[in-house]
Amino acid sequence: MDSIRVHRDSISVVDQSLLPDRMVWLKLSSLGDFAKAIGSMKVRGAPLIGIVGAFGIALAAKRSKATSKGALLEELARAASLLLSTRPTGKNLSWALQRVLDSARSAKGLEEARRAAVRTARAILEEDELANRAIGKIGSRLVRNGESVLTHCNTGSLATGGYGTALGVIRAAWEGGKRVTVYATETRPLLQGSRLTCFELKRLGIPVKLIVDGAAGHVLSAGLVSKVFVGADRVLLSGHVINKVGTYPIAALAKENGVPFYVAAPTSTIDPETPVEKVSLEYRDASEVLTLQGRRIAPKGVAALNPAFDVTPPKFVSGIVTEKGVAYPPFRRSLKNLLEKPKRPVSA
Repeated sequence: MDSIRVHRDSISVVDQSLLPDRMVWLKLSSLGDFAKAIGSMKVRGAPLIGIVGAFGIALAAKRSKATSKGALLEELARAASLLLSTRPTGKNLSWALQRVLDSARSAKGLEEARRAAVRTARAILEEDELANRAIGKIGSRLVRNGESVLTHCNTGSLATGGYGTALGVIRAAWEGGKRVTVYATETRPLLQGSRLTCFELKRLGIPVKLIVDGAAGHVLSAGLVSKVFVGADRVLLSGHVINKVGTYPIAALAKENGVPFYVAAPTSTIDPETPVEKVSLEYRDASEVLTLQGRRIAPKGVAALNPAFDVTPPKFVSGIVTEKGVAYPPFRRSLKNLLEKPKRPVSA
């Protein structure tokens, strides 16, 4: 299913906060629209956030009343800073914003800078779906017919420009004739697993069993799944994986029980520069933990801690599936080699 539609002077995105009950398309045209949609997680998923951010900058360039290229670049830099502040942990957003800014900066004049920004945003969208299909094709080779796999959060079409990353691996295996069953964690506090992953798998006809987050250890120790596939918001060159909170305990439990733990992400998610101690982890509003669908579920006066992400050490990661191939430990070398490789054709 589509997660984004591009129009002349706006884009439309699925309001993921309303799924699975209602399918509502949000029209985003102003910079404020883009920032609010990303910050409120009506738009979510690291690749999709990057794509939407890119279009936010591109449409700001198109609407700008700047009379010089320099003035336009200053305006776009401010817009990029605003968008980046909405979800700072994921790599795709900063990567996409910088790519659009660089394209405008490299243009010869004002009008060419506007056109370059729009072209680049469209290219990022198109490239993401191609990358995801390549990830799916490559990763599906890791899946055997008849297997059951565990996944966390949502990594399908809704979270990307199309097809999906970790869910794309499962989807490609299914479309290749491999009969698989998925165990999906509900993914508190916003239930992306139950609301979104189950919604997508049901539409695809792939069998799915929903479990509470705390049941992952039982599922792994009982031998109910033979592999884990998750996505990522940022992958460091060291192999540390920053992903939806709850990923780290699943990875540790998978290791304890001898279950391979794979990460699927495009190379745009790889951060070759930031050391793990410098990663800024996002904390979200406590109300997401204290309430459920608008109703308070904890006593009044109780505080909550709501980290959006955690960090999985590389010792728990079996492999990282990208559109250029699979990186295996030691990751500093294998990820560096992947980043230097040209992109593989999707048919590979």
